[in-house]
Amino acid sequence: MSTPHVLVVDDEDDIRVLIKEILSDEGYEVTNAADAAEARAARQEGKFDLILLDIWMPDTDGISLLREWSEHAELDCPVVIMSGHGTVDTAVEATRLGAFDFVEKPLSIAKLLRTVERAIESSKKRPSTTRRLLPALMTPVGRSKLMQSLRDQVQEYANHDSPVLLIGEAGTGRGAFARYIHALSDRAEAPLVNLLAASLTDNNAEEQLFGTEANGEIHNGYFERAKNGTLIIDELTDLNDLAQKLILSALEQGEFVRRGGHEPIKLQVRVLATVNADYDSRIAAGTLRRELISNLNTLSVRVPPLREYAEDVPELLSYYVDKLVDGEGLSFKRFGVAAQNRLRNYPWPDNVRELKNLVRRLLLTGSGEEISLDEVEKEIAVVAHADQPLVKQDLLSLPLREAREQFERAYLQQQLVLCDGKVGKLAKRVGMERTHLYRKLRSLGVDFRSVATEE
Repeated sequence: MSTPHVLVVDDEDDIRVLIKEILSDEGYEVTNAADAAEARAARQEGKFDLILLDIWMPDTDGISLLREWSEHAELDCPVVIMSGHGTVDTAVEATRLGAFDFVEKPLSIAKLLRTVERAIESSKKRPSTTRRLLPALMTPVGRSKLMQSLRDQVQEYANHDSPVLLIGEAGTGRGAFARYIHALSDRAEAPLVNLLAASLTDNNAEEQLFGTEANGEIHNGYFERAKNGTLIIDELTDLNDLAQKLILSALEQGEFVRRGGHEPIKLQVRVLATVNADYDSRIAAGTLRRELISNLNTLSVRVPPLREYAEDVPELLSYYVDKLVDGEGLSFKRFGVAAQNRLRNYPWPDNVRELKNLVRRLLLTGSGEEISLDEVEKEIAVVAHADQPLVKQDLLSLPLREAREQFERAYLQQQLVLCDGKVGKLAKRVGMERTHLYRKLRSLGVDFRSVATEE
């Protein structure tokens, strides 16, 4: 059997040298190319059993080169994409163009060798790559213990077929985790349908969910459009009461009937739903049905707010810079160390969604190649609302005196709630003499006049 020949296309010299050393030691023949021009020339001179192709290159990017080979019917061997950060759009395009798999940078030697071996073995019989490539590029970003644990939990849940309730604040990426579960599941090749709960009204809920049937014409609703696949219901707290009843009925009975139809249709879909972290208050208020939550809460995932894994902020900043440069054609800029440290200590009240929008604004408005601390400060220079939870207040944006007052006000307001509005109990809890505490509450503008009189 002839020695497999691998072409490595990467503009980073140290990466090319490293890969060549690793693969040569494993018995592969390796040819290196520093850019698209050298890669084209190498392919004209010889035949390869595998191409390792970097996405980010100065002259022609990897996806464009892959498209060129695909359109000219020149893709006669497996291609493995290499990149520090991938995007879903890039994954879809690479898969459509015939890429076999994806390897993340920094490279794991073990994973690289396994991928190379699988790719070469597959060259005679190419399997479907969509399910393997997309999850790798959709993997939620973050190296903190919290994110690692969350990824492990989600990957485990993907192996089951039960409903999953994804709980968290707005902007935390609950929908992204739901799509990740689908991409890893046995339903990955089947439809993924997203239902925005707020789009359902009393007039259209039944038709939108179950579809219609009249005069021999059938229009499928969300449940049928997601047949054998996954239906994501985005934000249960936005569902009106009728929509909740209809969804609950379908889940409990395992079937539904189209509007205007008569024959029951079996429910053949996995339901993943997102819900706000304060959903218990909606249940207590009677606007969210407890039975619906119970049916969807077979498995649950708490998606944490960004402030709980702030150590991942620098990696997220880098990820979204690459994503926006690639997807929206924005100019590349890097965040300075001081800017990154500032954002690590920012409370991110709107979570990952706010971070992405901040990166987009700074790429659009930044003047140099590096985003500075001053530019970051200008973008986040907003006055925190006094009624915001303390953890969401950006105290670092304030002078010391104002920050101290803001902290004390929020701290005492929250403690007062925990003490059932009793100032005497509050004094004991915070370790202050009652007279001094009353004076402090007045100076901070904390309204305690409605507090019941104590003994």
